[in-house]
Amino acid sequence: MKYKSLGKSGIKVSEIGFGAWTIALNWWGKEIDEDEAKRMLKKAYDVGINFFETSDMYGKGKSERLIGEVFKGMRSEIVISTKYGYDFEKVDQIGHKELPQRFDPEFTDHALNNSLERLQTDYIDVYGLHNPKLKHIHNDTIFQTFDKKIREGKIKTCQVALGPAIGWTQEGLDAMERENISAIQTVYNILEQTPGNELMKKAVRKDVGILVRVPDASGILTEKVDANTKIDEKDHRSVRKGEWVRASLEKVEQLRPIAKRNGLNITELAIKFILSKKGVSSALPTMISTDEIEMFAEMSDGNYIPESDMREIDALYNTWPSYELKATPQTV
Repeated sequence: MKYKSLGKSGIKVSEIGFGAWTIALNWWGKEIDEDEAKRMLKKAYDVGINFFETSDMYGKGKSERLIGEVFKGMRSEIVISTKYGYDFEKVDQIGHKELPQRFDPEFTDHALNNSLERLQTDYIDVYGLHNPKLKHIHNDTIFQTFDKKIREGKIKTCQVALGPAIGWTQEGLDAMERENISAIQTVYNILEQTPGNELMKKAVRKDVGILVRVPDASGILTEKVDANTKIDEKDHRSVRKGEWVRASLEKVEQLRPIAKRNGLNITELAIKFILSKKGVSSALPTMISTDEIEMFAEMSDGNYIPESDMREIDALYNTWPSYELKATPQTV
């Protein structure tokens, strides 16, 4: 396992991180019981993963609680990243619909203290805004509150997690102007490089680490999803429509010769492509078993994609049709 700095924070994180939403939600075709979840967390640590990325809303605190239980007494050996902003305590989460958001100082205090308790720690390495809108990025009070929490020692540094869908370009660009933001989390993969490429350019200039989620393009790049795959409406991948799946599979075939000449399968090419990008600190594959954890961890071996092949992938990407990006009104 290789490790990189999380931007200007100086915190060293594993190139492959553990996105801990799958151990608390059945949004990826599998419900993981607590014993299996704990085995997965332990396996991740055993193969060199030190970066565990979660959120207070995943299972209404379940993901954080499991991390806290497994790594009790090992606090200095792992990097914990969690997020807040959804007021989930008194509402039922129905499907994937967004819940009410709050980032005011009172709610921040409440959310942070609850996360600290569940994680069984007195500090969080990376604390973040979960899917903020542009008005939140421009709200000085939110970042003044973060400054206060850093001075108090309750958090070390901060991130902005962009979403929920792909896009949010201006949110990411403006967030990097904030002094205490060391990381930006975004959807990015070899098939969906917009707006990630633009975010990465600024991230390199501003010394901000990019955290990549959905690096497997919702299962296309692990070849678990094909044109005949039936996805349950509860599954997070249900937003991917048949037309998108078919177009993505055609793109995969265009990439296959590049993978083959490098002695890689498509999944390995997809992950190594991300790890070869300047500005990326950690990729967060969707992992639902200990076998998958081992598989992805082995891809962080220091062997990156040659520059000539990276340029070929870029040229190929530029021939593909553009797609619609989600965003809040830029006038906010």
